[in-house]
Amino acid sequence: MIRTMALVGGVAGAIGLSQFPEFSQQYLQRLSGAVGELRIVVVGFDAAALASGKSRADALASMPDTGFEGELKQTLGASIARFERLDADLASLRAASPLERLAQPWNMADGDLVAKTWEDFKPAVPVTADGAISAAIGFAGGWVLVGGLLGFLTRPFRTRRRVRKAA
Repeated sequence: MIRTMALVGGVAGAIGLSQFPEFSQQYLQRLSGAVGELRIVVVGFDAAALASGKSRADALASMPDTGFEGELKQTLGASIARFERLDADLASLRAASPLERLAQPWNMADGDLVAKTWEDFKPAVPVTADGAISAAIGFAGGWVLVGGLLGFLTRPFRTRRRVRKAA
């Protein structure tokens, strides 16, 4: 029974993880678009700050903390921080192969982008080497996870074989 369930876990892992290369590619496309849009805001703000003879940090610091300007200051600060984080993630993910992306989940951690990618994602049969390797990793992981968990949970219920001592 445990072996059958472990096999089911392995197949589920293979099916699930085989989709990762395509999902990561679609996430990368959305990430690139988000970075491009945020870059427009950041470059515009930096240009306005420079025209006033200020750095980005000085321009933000000179904005009042209350009212409309305060809200704008918070929004710009958050946009700049998100741009810097997403731009670094984009550079790292672009430099990585689909299998290397599998080992970098922290670079795919923007909840909004993950949700939007997942909304439009359509699973497909993987036909690339990356998809096949991901499927193999998923199979092994699912097999070990389900087999190990079930083995651990059923251990107290197994009968022990008695070993007779030779007299």
